Amino acid sequence: MNPREVAVELMNTALEAADPYEAVKRSLSFDGKDLVVKGQRFGARGRIYLLAFGKAACAMANAVADVLVERIEEGVVVTKYGYAENCPPNPRIKVIEAGHPIPDENSLLGGKLGLELARRVGPSDVLLVLISGGGSALFLLPEDGISLEDKIKTNELLLKSGARIYEINTVRKHISAVKGGKLAKKVKGTVISLILSDVVGDPLEAIASGPTVKDPTTFQDAYRILELYNVWEKLPESVRRHIERGLNGEAEETLKEDLPNVRNFIVGSGTIACEAAKKKAEELGFNAVILTTTLEGEAREAALTIGSIVREVAEHDRPLRKPAVLIAGGEWTVTITGKAGLGGPNQEFALSIARKIAGLNAVVLAVDTDGTDGPTDAAGGIVDGKTLERLEKAGIDVEEALKIHDAYYALEKVGALLKTGPTGTNVNSLVIAVIPKGL
Repeated sequence: MNPREVAVELMNTALEAADPYEAVKRSLSFDGKDLVVKGQRFGARGRIYLLAFGKAACAMANAVADVLVERIEEGVVVTKYGYAENCPPNPRIKVIEAGHPIPDENSLLGGKLGLELARRVGPSDVLLVLISGGGSALFLLPEDGISLEDKIKTNELLLKSGARIYEINTVRKHISAVKGGKLAKKVKGTVISLILSDVVGDPLEAIASGPTVKDPTTFQDAYRILELYNVWEKLPESVRRHIERGLNGEAEETLKEDLPNVRNFIVGSGTIACEAAKKKAEELGFNAVILTTTLEGEAREAALTIGSIVREVAEHDRPLRKPAVLIAGGEWTVTITGKAGLGGPNQEFALSIARKIAGLNAVVLAVDTDGTDGPTDAAGGIVDGKTLERLEKAGIDVEEALKIHDAYYALEKVGALLKTGPTGTNVNSLVIAVIPKGL
């Protein structure tokens, strides 16, 4: 296997380890009387309802359907366009495809139907909530007075601001009727949330904006973030008005205490994916290390950091000896100012690191584990020590492409785009660097 083949195999191994269906099946069982989640038992003699939202919603819902067979009373599944093909073929489960990363009318429909379902759960019933990445945009219900258009405008401003996902979700929670634990408040019965984490460090309150989790952030935090990223003055009037009401104590805060009827469980994460890739690399005869599972920052700068370590291994056999595999997980961002081309954080990461590894016998792959990097059909990019030379021969000004965030076009010109199609999972982004023996 050449280094490129190794990188792709390790990526596939990581994606398999993060498979949401298997993650749920490992965590959930039913003995006819009780639901058992990671060894903890929950009485389930009443009705069992299902609410799933996120890019992995269908796979997670399939696992629950297989475990519970005919016990699901009613369900709502909300996922991204193109991701519903493998949803449970159950007439009692309504499936909705909606917009991501920009929410749309179907996101609003999913939020309304999900909240209605939650309100039908009786004191002796169970609501299984399946949460995965993308849930913030896909499961949407603005607070009274905020229109869908105003919510979308706010979301667009945040996505382009360079704010981290945790900060974006802090704002989302404070203009939503279902996020920040507000969904859980509406349920009279038992709530069991099974969560596939796509947020660095796995903070429960940040994943899909924490609809069933208490929230440590406040309206003051939301306001500070909006000011920090120069978004406040650009916000729709209705959003500013609602946040100002919250600052004055006139609007409901997010959930601030643990509810006795609610339990939340993480069943899958980027850490699991990285560990699986490391194990496979070692089986293939490589010295392997997970550099971090919490890499953050601007994509082009994070790429230079990882690239410097790749070069250190290639040229000096440290911090580990060749043949080597370096693995990193996390969530990097792109701050867009002015004119912008086409791309995504992982494509920009790949284009940037191509400069740092130029001339080396090394391959670096950067991928969004959901299969979609930014508003493109690519999951990321895969580059090697000759990519920069190929780009220059193709007439691509790499620095200009990075400046205007046009990584898709640049990588496409030299066959360096990585296209996986929808993977059915979402556990952050992943970088795999393969450094064989010899420079």
